[in-house]
Amino acid sequence: MTDLRLVIFDVDGTLVDSQADILASMRAAFASAGLEAPARAEILSIVGLSLPLAIAELAPGIDPATRDAMVEAYKASYMGLRIEKGTPQSSPLYPNTREVLEALHAQPETLLGIATGKSRRGLDKLLDGHEMRRLFVTQQCADDHPSKPHPAMIEAALSETAMPAHRAVMLGDTSFDMQMARAAGVTAIGVTWGYHDAARLRDAHHVIDDIRALPALLEEIWETTA
Repeated sequence: MTDLRLVIFDVDGTLVDSQADILASMRAAFASAGLEAPARAEILSIVGLSLPLAIAELAPGIDPATRDAMVEAYKASYMGLRIEKGTPQSSPLYPNTREVLEALHAQPETLLGIATGKSRRGLDKLLDGHEMRRLFVTQQCADDHPSKPHPAMIEAALSETAMPAHRAVMLGDTSFDMQMARAAGVTAIGVTWGYHDAARLRDAHHVIDDIRALPALLEEIWETTA
């Protein structure tokens, strides 16, 4: 029986607060198509989905060509904002996040991973900008898998680390993360500082309000799954 355990993190709304750039870029995408942008709450409600699916959810009925053009407009805006401001300012880490990640990474038996709706390019830029690539042994993104809540990202992370599902958890701020975790058979941990309110995290096995509570919660979980 393995003593190893895997902690998989969502990115936007969980590790980093990229809300300002997400809102600005989605508004730019809608403007590029001559459409009125949705309200802030509506835009944030789709964070976590892959970009084509997110835009299709926000603009139902648009033709595929328009959707694809909006995706490219979003990417161009997001990249421009990141270049202009720099990653640490464009997508700042939430308070205490780096310290908790470093502490978990320092545990020999704990492996860290990522499952995000970001593109590979976006994820690479973010990890390199924050100098965090070394922390994560498995990195799953929207370019390689169906959108959340499909369990493919978690299943790939489990496969890459040879980890049984009962020795893994998924930490995320959206209902899509919780549904994905449930579908993959791993423990779902919801966080309340992100883009979905606590009421939408009903599929979570656990919910935390502060990332500093994560290490103690993980120890409780590992004790019951040993």
